[in-house]
Amino acid sequence: MSAQSSSFTIEQFYKAISQKKLIGGKCRKCGKIHMPPRPLCDSCLSKEFDWVELPKTGKLLTYTVIHVAPTQFQTMAPYAVGIVQLENGVKIPGMIKETPLDKIKVGMPLTLEFEECQQTQQWPQWPRYHFKPA
Repeated sequence: MSAQSSSFTIEQFYKAISQKKLIGGKCRKCGKIHMPPRPLCDSCLSKEFDWVELPKTGKLLTYTVIHVAPTQFQTMAPYAVGIVQLENGVKIPGMIKETPLDKIKVGMPLTLEFEECQQTQQWPQWPRYHFKPA
């Protein structure tokens, strides 16, 4: 998926997630991968990107447990959100599911899963991803 064949927008990012693909924008000038996509590279200020598919496995770098959640997530609280370093080094945020909160440990291997948004709030109803133990 390249910048010429598909617009470099957040909508294209979520379209890929709905197809069970995690993609980021790779800067043509310096090679840095951004996820989610952005219009400007934060390393070299280039506006030229190509879409690249990202790995679906990584390790947990840090996390927190949310007890007081935004309206659309209140029924899930408490829940964990973490930063995961994918196998290629890209760091991304995500919910951590399918494991008890007291079993979550920094450094644990995680796998990406995709889900349809089940919320009925006014918030945009985009497909989501989350992490679970590998």
